[in-house]
Amino acid sequence: MEAVRATEAAAIAASSLMGCGDEEKADRRATEALQEALNAMHLDGLVVIGEGDPENNPVLYTGEKVGLGEGAKIDFALEPLECITSVAKGGPNALSIVAMAEHNKLFQAPPVYMNKIAVGGGLPAGIIDLDATIEENLTAVAKAKGCAITDLIVCVLERPRHDEIIANVRKTGARIKLIPDGDVSAVIATSQPDSGIDIYIGIGGALEGVLGAVALKCIGGQFQGRLVFRKPEERKLALDMGIEELDKKYSLNDLVKGHVMFAATGVTDGALLRGVQLTGTKAQTHSLVMNSKTGTIRFIEAFHDLVRKGVMKES
Repeated sequence: MEAVRATEAAAIAASSLMGCGDEEKADRRATEALQEALNAMHLDGLVVIGEGDPENNPVLYTGEKVGLGEGAKIDFALEPLECITSVAKGGPNALSIVAMAEHNKLFQAPPVYMNKIAVGGGLPAGIIDLDATIEENLTAVAKAKGCAITDLIVCVLERPRHDEIIANVRKTGARIKLIPDGDVSAVIATSQPDSGIDIYIGIGGALEGVLGAVALKCIGGQFQGRLVFRKPEERKLALDMGIEELDKKYSLNDLVKGHVMFAATGVTDGALLRGVQLTGTKAQTHSLVMNSKTGTIRFIEAFHDLVRKGVMKES
């Protein structure tokens, strides 16, 4: 519950700026609220994937200590505000996300892109492969699900870099759901029967790849990822971080080891969670909490008195 209280705080803070047109301000507001909540937790925490380096991002940077410094050693991967542009423009699918793991059990991804493919649980192991063609992957998934390729829905971020992927999916006859942002939600959606999404394919942030893998570790599913470097400096950064195999194909268990927990709160309405509803000094939030040890999945609807929380002053 401490984890979800943290994502709730970040989501409420960011939601007050929905549609403001200022991405930086919305992100800063969410990050500061998340930091304050994490620092109240009774644990010895370390941000292993955060908001960059301390020189450029002094709040929740990678390597920052969080918590009260007592109790279990916990590593954090954080996304105070996924889909920053959505919040600034009042668009969908914005989330505040916290992933928690045992110490040294999360892959410390550099701030680069990652090529990803993901499906939900209940399918034979090895059903997807980054090195296979689109047609081969979709044929395998359709066969495992006992349906035709034309029955599958493939989720892809709508980006120019995905034009070839989209064209190849269309050649197979499969249907496509294009999303403007939010590939963590899209990865999770592959494991939700009512989402309609069968498979996620595409290139997005490596941080979001790790967060998606944490979620699937809790809820069930398969994931593969490979780092994508756009310039030599990114390759050097990865090497400096101790990543020796730059072209390695990472499985879910390469990215996430041991027991993990995933918490997310909706900032704006999306396919996975509803956004924050603000009414005067009250707020309503919708969150998801998952635990890999028990496989428990909780959807939490909460009502907040923002005056009592100290977020707002009584008028």
